[in-house]
Amino acid sequence: MCSADDEVHFGLLRRGCHWLAVFAQPVLFFHQLREISCAAILIGLLTIAAAPVQAAPSPSDHVVDEAIVKALRYLARQQLHSGGWKLSGTQETTSGTSLAVMAFLAAGHTPGEGPYGEAIVRGVQFVIDHQDASGLLYVNRGHQGPMYDHGISTLMLAEVSGMVPERMAAPTRKALERAIRLILASQMVPKPANQRGGWRYTPQSTDSDLSVTGWQLLALRAAKDIGCDVPAENIDVAVDYVKRCSPNTGRGFGYQPGNGATPVLSATGMLALQLCGQEESAEVHRAAEYLEFRPLRLQDQWYYYGIYYTSVGMFKRGGDSWKNTRPILFADILSHQSAEGQWETSNGNEAIGGPVYMTSMAVLALTVEYEYLPIYQR
Repeated sequence: MCSADDEVHFGLLRRGCHWLAVFAQPVLFFHQLREISCAAILIGLLTIAAAPVQAAPSPSDHVVDEAIVKALRYLARQQLHSGGWKLSGTQETTSGTSLAVMAFLAAGHTPGEGPYGEAIVRGVQFVIDHQDASGLLYVNRGHQGPMYDHGISTLMLAEVSGMVPERMAAPTRKALERAIRLILASQMVPKPANQRGGWRYTPQSTDSDLSVTGWQLLALRAAKDIGCDVPAENIDVAVDYVKRCSPNTGRGFGYQPGNGATPVLSATGMLALQLCGQEESAEVHRAAEYLEFRPLRLQDQWYYYGIYYTSVGMFKRGGDSWKNTRPILFADILSHQSAEGQWETSNGNEAIGGPVYMTSMAVLALTVEYEYLPIYQR
């Protein structure tokens, strides 16, 4: 059994040298109040009301690191004999397993090495062993639908592909390539014009939604970065679909074309476009502004889903976007961690995901500054 210090030294303190400390700054000072006219006071108040939520003192690196150490211990305790992890109310799933594996990778742990090396190897093998003849990574017991499990698991295989022991390299790459071919084929299923380019719950779905589409695009980008064949035309039609999910109001993204914006889907659309080379698109800028004015809250549907996309997307933007987002987001995440290391909630639909899902998503959000996962790198 290794100590907390051992776990920290396996990767949690090696942060990028680009990180800058964030300090809260006052918005407005009132000097010589008696000499300020009523009109000037009114203008000042309107300026404050129109400004985004201001940064509070940011949680220190040490506090974040210790929270991650506790979370990883919890996740390690939840791994089943099969090598997989389960979501609440289910047996093992490829998505729950892949999220847990990525949490360890994001914190600097690698397959076959260190305190969690064997757990990672067993998790990767579980996912590979549950790929069916079509290439689908799914064990018929997943949480929302097969393409959620498949997209998350494909992303994990792409992220871990260059890290696995030599004996696993070929099987991992083969499973990844088969998974990518299924994603590309699923995108090309005939669909109505406003649904083309995206993905939904099953490989045969004839409509699309931004939530499922986001995972497939993360997987395609990660796979392309390690040399898998991802045709440019598939990315182009996906970009068109994601942009159609941006409401006419111009603020953020909705679940499907014509739907209103939400913080969670706005973060999803923003990151999806960033990974498709659209970092400077108007839709990305407007989504970032929306997320600064309307930060995620625990009572939001799919909060833990949203913290992952928000953290990665705003970190990739950097500058004021990350400076304003980190303190609020990280403080909120940390405030909900239990003494045993996990996160869980009884809030709405997300409660069925269970603590393994929520804890994995929290770790993936909190580790973005480590930049160990290639998908996090700017």
